Amino acid sequence: MDNSNAKRSRVVLTAILGGFAAAALLATVTLTPRQAAATPAYAAQTKKACGFCHVNPAGGGPRTPAGEKFQQNGHKL
Repeated sequence: MDNSNAKRSRVVLTAILGGFAAAALLATVTLTPRQAAATPAYAAQTKKACGFCHVNPAGGGPRTPAGEKFQQNGHKL
């Protein structure tokens, strides 16, 4: 293989590997699970504190039994 073909092969290989790296990064960012967040609109709708439905008084995270029932009831009390 002459010198120009070797350089061309390295350029192509670098481009392919760069494409795979970019695709892997995009997949990681897109598919990484995200923390669920409480919706303040539900607190405003129900006139209840976030801690009514969530174990954490600030909202978000695991639900209390009342929060589970609220979800199962289509987010209605």
